[in-house]
Amino acid sequence: MLRTAAMRWNVSAKLLAAQIYAESSFNPFAVSKAGAQGIAQFMPETARGMGLDDAFDPEQAIDAQAHLMRDLLRQFGSVPLALAAYNAGPGPVQACGCVPNNGESPGYVARILGLMSGAGVPLPVGPAGTTLEVRLVR
Repeated sequence: MLRTAAMRWNVSAKLLAAQIYAESSFNPFAVSKAGAQGIAQFMPETARGMGLDDAFDPEQAIDAQAHLMRDLLRQFGSVPLALAAYNAGPGPVQACGCVPNNGESPGYVARILGLMSGAGVPLPVGPAGTTLEVRLVR
């Protein structure tokens, strides 16, 4: 699902995977205290705006996440600003031209950039250095 969405919307699968890990720990049924839903943690209004019918359907949500990230990357021209806009909304990022210091976005952006650079990589757990792999199943 990640590779398909990444290729369709021309965004990094590594970026999408790091976001999903940070957003929901790959739980397609996650719901935040603020009301964000599903594996990619879409707020209902954002989900509707992206044409996402079911935020709890991982395939739909990952495709919508990739689409939104493609749009945000085009709008802001950098991964950190696009991530901040995904987290805080485009308005605050556009207003300051930066990652807004809103208490959440700086840590969110730093966490995802760290994950993309190898922080949190699974340790070998099996014979011959195999690693733990996360797969969504139906």
